[in-house]
Amino acid sequence: MELQRLLSYTRRAVDDYEMIDDGDYIAVGISGGKDSLALLYALKHLQRFYPKHFELLAVTADLGFDGFDLSPVRALCDELGVPYQVVRTDIAEIIFERRKETSPCSLCAKMRKGALNTAVKEAGCNKVAYAHHQDDIIETMLLSLIYEGRFHSFSPRSYLDRMELTVIRPLMYVTEAEIRGFQNRYTLPVVKNPCPADGVTRREYAKNLLWQIQLENPGAKARMFRAITEGKIPGWPPRRAAAE
Repeated sequence: MELQRLLSYTRRAVDDYEMIDDGDYIAVGISGGKDSLALLYALKHLQRFYPKHFELLAVTADLGFDGFDLSPVRALCDELGVPYQVVRTDIAEIIFERRKETSPCSLCAKMRKGALNTAVKEAGCNKVAYAHHQDDIIETMLLSLIYEGRFHSFSPRSYLDRMELTVIRPLMYVTEAEIRGFQNRYTLPVVKNPCPADGVTRREYAKNLLWQIQLENPGAKARMFRAITEGKIPGWPPRRAAAE
């Protein structure tokens, strides 16, 4: 995927759900994976022509795994001219050594987001951008249906009252396949996830399930995504066009 197309999808999401306001200081959550690096690219290039002025800060919550080398990410941030901050934590030790969690993902996600949100709030940011794409949103809906018995997914924009932070998801219209194409075309410096649970999670199950559904029912992903965006999920803001 070309950068121009990534920017088109990103601006559409930002405009549809009014994700960016004048004077925003936006932290971009960087895991080191292709999705967050694509988000950083998109927001940095959007910053250059978007009519509303905003600043960026790239932030990584380092969970404490051995061999997690973030130097390629730092080099990319330097190249793009985005300040980069690494938050050191002992989350890996807590989850895998002290607690010995057999299903670590939920607790890890909460602790990681907590550490990240605290750091970005202390840095003076008023918004944090997560790199959840279209497939993530659909997979979350499937997980919610299967394991919680409710129709629910990530919101494009939400406000965290306790942290006084707004979460935005500018890649919501981009598919994972398109991000993979962007990664290959622009040689993103992806850092391998060192987590021992990577690839054996419920989310991986949902990813494989969605792939099978799409294979057997072409167009199913697009229909499911439309059902989510038009499903009036509690907490979802209306699209700007609909509001107008």
